[in-house]
Amino acid sequence: MRKEIRLSGYGGQGLILAGIILAEAAMRDGYEVVQSQSYGPEARGGASRAEVIISDEPIDYPKVTSPDVLLLMSDQACKRFAGSACEGGTVIVDSGLVTSVPETPGIVHEFPITDMAVEATGRSISANVVALGVLNTVAGLVSPESLKKAVSARVPRGTGEINLAALGAGIAASEAAGVG
Repeated sequence: MRKEIRLSGYGGQGLILAGIILAEAAMRDGYEVVQSQSYGPEARGGASRAEVIISDEPIDYPKVTSPDVLLLMSDQACKRFAGSACEGGTVIVDSGLVTSVPETPGIVHEFPITDMAVEATGRSISANVVALGVLNTVAGLVSPESLKKAVSARVPRGTGEINLAALGAGIAASEAAGVG
């Protein structure tokens, strides 16, 4: 088993932290993991992406080439990466921030992730953790228990309860949509 995951959007959305959380959850489940990140020269507002490879065998090539799971949290990210999904892969789009999805070989699931974060926590900054709840429920990458533990271990001190509520909102939305 080898799964390639790309989380993409713009700086300030917390996608690099989301990649780190997902990688830690996979390690807690006993998988081999590689996590990398890239962001534009602007700290906030520029392009941002985190990539995670999860495998049950040693990882010989640490780059994502054809994502099995793709999270698109901005128009720019969607235009750039939607076509990179593997055939039949999972493509999750923040429908509140992405105005149109170009043709993709993946199966598109649209959720208003940032709006869900505001509704669940009162803060759009928790959209990254809502996205993790959606992504993991739809794609089944790691155990829910490991993901909860990784969220608690990695989010800023004092925000654990809010972030666990965000994770729960993402899980619940996916399950309600019948894709989890």
